[in-house]
Amino acid sequence: MAEEPAALAAFGYELGLLKRIRRAGWWHVGVRDPESVAEHSLRTAQIAALLAAEEGASPERAAFLALWHDTQETRTGDIPHTATKYLTKPDPRAITADQTAALPDASRELVREAVDEFENRQTPEALCAKDADKLEMLLQAIEYRETGVQRVDGWIDSARKGLTTETARRIAEAAVTLSPLTWRDR
Repeated sequence: MAEEPAALAAFGYELGLLKRIRRAGWWHVGVRDPESVAEHSLRTAQIAALLAAEEGASPERAAFLALWHDTQETRTGDIPHTATKYLTKPDPRAITADQTAALPDASRELVREAVDEFENRQTPEALCAKDADKLEMLLQAIEYRETGVQRVDGWIDSARKGLTTETARRIAEAAVTLSPLTWRDR
C-alpha cells in the first residue's frame, strides 16, 4: 500500500512534462514558442465539454477524455505529422498501459478506459473530444495567423475536414470568419 501514493506522485510528475513539451508542428511555420501539450489539452477539454453539451452528450465525460488524449506524449514527445512517413506511430493504449502499470487499480483502470474510449471513437463523448482536438488546432492556427505567422492554412483545412459533429462543423465555419479578439466585443 505504501507504494501506491508514490506511484501516483510519480505519475503526477510525469504528467507535469506536458507543461514543457511544445506542440512541434508549429515550428515548421515559424512559431518560435508554440503552446505546450498541456495548454492544448486544457482548451481541448473545455471545448469538448461545450460540444458535448450542444450534442446532447455528457460534457463531463467528453472533457475527461480530452484531458487524457495526449498524455502519452510524455514518453514520445509531440510527433509532427511530417514524421509519420518515417515513423510508426506508437499505440496510445500501449503507452498508457506502461505509464499506469504501477498505479493503484482504480486509477489505472480510470486512465486506461478513458484513453481506450477516446481512441475507439465509438461514443458521442469520444467524438466530441476528438472534434474538440481538431477545433482547438483550428483556433490555434487562426490565432497564430493573426500574429503574423503564415502558412497555417493546412492546419485549418485539416481540422475542418476531420470534424464529425454538426456542432463542431458550425463552430469551425464561424471561427474562420472571426477575429480571435471577437470575444472582447461581446
